[in-house]
Amino acid sequence: MNKMTCDLTSKQCKPCEGGVPPLSSDEVSAFLQQIEGWQLLGKQISKTYAFKNYYQTMAFVNAVAWVSHREDHHPDMTVGYNQCVITYTTHAIGGLSENDFICAAKIDKLFAI
Repeated sequence: MNKMTCDLTSKQCKPCEGGVPPLSSDEVSAFLQQIEGWQLLGKQISKTYAFKNYYQTMAFVNAVAWVSHREDHHPDMTVGYNQCVITYTTHAIGGLSENDFICAAKIDKLFAI
């Protein structure tokens, strides 16, 4: 894990109720370099996590739910037998915020455990 990822995982999400602009494409590019394997899909970021079985997948999903609750920033999740697709965007601003990247880094850290 690089130093920049550690910096993101040590941050906390800030409440976002709109009224601020989404990140610029340059800011998004800089943050994407800090999280491995995440893809930019329009105004959101997404990553697929693979598992050996359904039990491991569901354990991961529940852990993501716990992190999301603590950060008060929630992803969209698509869950299958042995995979989970996590997608972040900040709906209140119609694009990406730093919160999306903070949570992505924390989910990566969780997956590494």
